[in-house]
Amino acid sequence: MLVLGRSQVEALLDVDTLIDGLASAMTDLSAGRASSPDRVAALVPERDGFLAAMPGSVPSAGVLMSKLVSVFPHNAGTPLPTHQALIVVFDPETGEPVALLDGTAITAARTAACSALSARLLAREDASVLAVLGTGAQARSHAEAMCRVRPIRHIRVAGRNETKAAALAEELTAALRLPVEAAPTYAQALDGADIAAATTHATDPVIRRAWLTPGVHVTSVGFNPAGREIDDATIAEALVCVETRQAALAPFPAGSSDLLNPIRDGVITEAHVHAELGELLNGSKPGRSSHDQITLYKSVGVAAQDAAAAALVVAAAREQSIGSEVRLG
Repeated sequence: MLVLGRSQVEALLDVDTLIDGLASAMTDLSAGRASSPDRVAALVPERDGFLAAMPGSVPSAGVLMSKLVSVFPHNAGTPLPTHQALIVVFDPETGEPVALLDGTAITAARTAACSALSARLLAREDASVLAVLGTGAQARSHAEAMCRVRPIRHIRVAGRNETKAAALAEELTAALRLPVEAAPTYAQALDGADIAAATTHATDPVIRRAWLTPGVHVTSVGFNPAGREIDDATIAEALVCVETRQAALAPFPAGSSDLLNPIRDGVITEAHVHAELGELLNGSKPGRSSHDQITLYKSVGVAAQDAAAAALVVAAAREQSIGSEVRLG
């Protein structure tokens, strides 16, 4: 069995290749050619956390795998990430386990890459100002990925902790060679933004309609069953797109409170979810219809994304002879 650690996975992941790989996986998923069941979870209520299992199969990529991911929001502000994961890859012909990968890096990369894919499909071609809400690993990976699909010229970062926002802004300035500034509030970060990437564990919405500029594309990847990243007014007005309707509208621990709560309260119906990414990619659903339309990609994370990323990592590792071989039997 091939074993790959986090630094090896990070080195093997190419963001541009990953975005293209995710496009194929999302198309397959919407067409029923890939399997990505709703995640199940063991709850750890005393820590507001859970351990989830996410099996997935993408035959076109030749991958069968399962991810175990722990979500412990109280890790925020500590050396440990809020999301930690392992991925086991199996031979799709025999079911034999063939690789064990750090899944934390893959989770961060595939989430941001799929948000970037949504921006490639829905953001205005001239989108140049990016607002990043949050200061963790997802905030960093989203800033990097968005620059691959749109001509980003300026980035604003905002979070609950201004010191962390300033540190991330300094880090991104050096990494991306772009002007990146820390904004004192979410509203100020969003003012004039063409793309807004919400990557928080917010209890109260950090995306509010009154703060958004016409024509903005919003991506939201935050997962907090007790909270929301997006307010009702934004949900109601935006063109809403998801990975799959099944996942987005499923009960906890799979679905999104940003969609389920407004449906429960009668603000929208399930029909308000306009499209899956795969439907935008295959042309069965239209994308942006006007310059000023607000578009929204709400992500809950699906195993097909992890499968696509894992397939790329394992293939690259085999080609470059990276990783350790371990015998289990």
